[in-house]
Amino acid sequence: MPLYKYLCPDNGAQVEVSHPSDVNLVNWGQLCFVGQVEIGETPFEASIEKVLMPAQIVVPDSNSKLKENGFTKLVKRDEGVYENVTALDDEERLMVAGRSETLPNIPKKIKD
Repeated sequence: MPLYKYLCPDNGAQVEVSHPSDVNLVNWGQLCFVGQVEIGETPFEASIEKVLMPAQIVVPDSNSKLKENGFTKLVKRDEGVYENVTALDDEERLMVAGRSETLPNIPKKIKD
């Protein structure tokens, strides 16, 4: 789940909470409930503002970590030829343009 930072102009507090992207927090009371923070002396209905934070992307540092996490990494080897350096045992090591049988097994990598 994404991590969001909120600011309460009334008390100057900043709170980081994790919640689904479709949740819309609009006041201090909701923020405290979701973030499991004491409401304190600030009124429940006090307004809050979402603070923009830079996106944080963590990339595994090795091909084996990418493979463990279900990613496919392709490295260009020639015109229309890519090496699947994270290929599973039943996958082709080389992916060749125009040959669908060399595509990575995406349904096997994607898990609910």
